[in-house]
Amino acid sequence: MARTPRPAVVAGDDARLEAIWRTVASVPAGQVSTYGAIAARAGFPGRARLVGHALKVAPNTLALPWHRIVGAGGRIAVPAGSAAFREQRRRLRAEGVEVVGARVRIPRADDLDALLWGGG
Repeated sequence: MARTPRPAVVAGDDARLEAIWRTVASVPAGQVSTYGAIAARAGFPGRARLVGHALKVAPNTLALPWHRIVGAGGRIAVPAGSAAFREQRRRLRAEGVEVVGARVRIPRADDLDALLWGGG
């Protein structure tokens, strides 16, 4: 039986989007997280694409640090050479994040909690 893909967002998902926005907003300057880690932290494990959608539809007034969110393995997820790619690299470097090509260094998972949320 073929699987029908789930829609990224359905009516009534405002609470989901807001949870993701709060989680993205909590990533401190100079740090990065992945779409998957944000999804898990917001309570939606396995829904990395939902994070991408949430960032896409986020009101500009939220001023979310979207540039601190990268793909798996530290990959900048927007197309290389695009204006968004250049802007993300510029913002990350301005915060002291080392960017090599289209990648940033992602701390190990146990380090990430400590860095982002003070876990021990």
